[in-house]
Amino acid sequence: VQLVASGGGLVQPGGPLRLSCAASGFTFEDYAIPWFRQGPGGERDGVSCISSSGGGGYTTYADPVKGRLTISRDNSKNTVYLQMNSLNPEDTAVYYCAAAPACLGGVDYWGQGTQVTVSS
Repeated sequence: VQLVASGGGLVQPGGPLRLSCAASGFTFEDYAIPWFRQGPGGERDGVSCISSSGGGGYTTYADPVKGRLTISRDNSKNTVYLQMNSLNPEDTAVYYCAAAPACLGGVDYWGQGTQVTVSS
């Protein structure tokens, strides 16, 4: 099983960034894909999640990112995207994707993180 997060980098405040999570080794469409982030010295917090196709593909967002982030999935590519707009320094963190049976509940598989730094 692999979950490879990519797309992180340095971005100026107000700028956009798109993260990708490429999955392999499991039945991708049967899993919800949540994104988490962990800022400097902080805990790993949930950011967004998209349910499995069977779960209707519904999406959820944490309050700090609502209206700025959009999660989507392409089952033909086994990939989930996290489009992030209007980024601010508080969004600086390592972002992790994961795979779970549902958006509410525990994670089965974790991916490695990708660093996002928002700074001028």
